[in-house]
Amino acid sequence: MRTGMSTDVSTQGALAGKVALVAGATRGAGRAMAVELGAAGATVYATGRTTRERISEVGRATETIEETAELVTAAGGTGIAVPTDHLEPEQVRALVERIDRERGRLDILVNDVWGGEALIEFDTKTWETNLTGGLRMLRLGVETHLITSYYALPLLIRHPGGLVVEVTDGTAEFNRTYRLNLFYDLAKNAPIRAAFGLGEELKEFGGTAVSVSPGFLRSEQMLDHFGVTEANWRDAVEKEPHFAIAESPRFVGRAVAALAADPERARWNGKSVFSGDLAKVYGFTDLDGSRPDVSSYFRDVVFGDKKATADDYR
Repeated sequence: MRTGMSTDVSTQGALAGKVALVAGATRGAGRAMAVELGAAGATVYATGRTTRERISEVGRATETIEETAELVTAAGGTGIAVPTDHLEPEQVRALVERIDRERGRLDILVNDVWGGEALIEFDTKTWETNLTGGLRMLRLGVETHLITSYYALPLLIRHPGGLVVEVTDGTAEFNRTYRLNLFYDLAKNAPIRAAFGLGEELKEFGGTAVSVSPGFLRSEQMLDHFGVTEANWRDAVEKEPHFAIAESPRFVGRAVAALAADPERARWNGKSVFSGDLAKVYGFTDLDGSRPDVSSYFRDVVFGDKKATADDYR
C-alpha cells in the first residue's frame, strides 16, 4: 500500500563531490547505505573491523569492508575501506585525520556501528542479566557512536549542510514500548536521543541530524536465521508472518541517500524515522519495486486491531 504525498527524488549524481563516512559498513544496513551513497556519486569511507585479513568477533569472512568499498565503486562512487575499531579513540582520530588529509571535508556521517546481537538476553531481568555482556552491548551501540561523533563533527561542520545519520532499531514513537531487556532498550534508544541532541548542536552550523531505522530488515543475519536467501525470502513467512513486511537492506540505503540529496533535509532535524517513512516523501522503492510501510503496519495491525496483511502495506 503506497500512501501519502511523495516527491520522486532521483539521487543519481546528486552527491557528486560529497564525502561520506559510514561507520559500521561491513554488512547489512551499513553496507547498503554505503553502496547507495556511492550510487549517488559520493566518496564513501567504509569502516569496520572485519577485513580480508582479520575477522572480528561478530564478523563473517563472507562480508568485509574491502568488499563494501568495491561495491561502492562499482555502484558509481568511490569506495575507500579503512579498518577501524570505533571503540578505540586513537583509531577514530586517525581515520578522521586521513579523511581531512585526503579530501579536506566530510559531508555525511553515518553512525551504524552495532554488533551486539549475540549479547541480547530478552525477557531477562536486569539483575539476572550477564553484566559483562550488557555493558559490552552499550559500548558497541552507544560509546562507538559518541567517539565517532566527537572526532568527526569538527570536520563535518567545516562546510554548512552536513548530515549526521544515527542508525538504530525503532523510532521514538515505537520505542515507547519496552524492548524486553534494559541494556538493549538503552542501546537502541540512545541513537534516537543522540540525533535529537546533535540536531540542536548542529543547527547553528547549518547541519542536520536524523535517527533512521530500517523496518523488518532482511539482513544477511536474518536470512540465515530463517534459513532462506534473498531469492526465496518469502519462504520464511510461514514461520514468521510479520516477515512479509520485510525490506532489503538497500531500502534503508536508499532512504539515507535520498535524505542526503535533499536540499531541504533540515526539515527532518532531530527526528527519528523508519526507511518507509522517508519512502513516502521521496518516492523511492525497494529492489522489488515495493514500498514497505512498517510503521503503519505495526501501528494498525500488530499494535492495533485492523484486519489486514503485510502485503497491504507494501
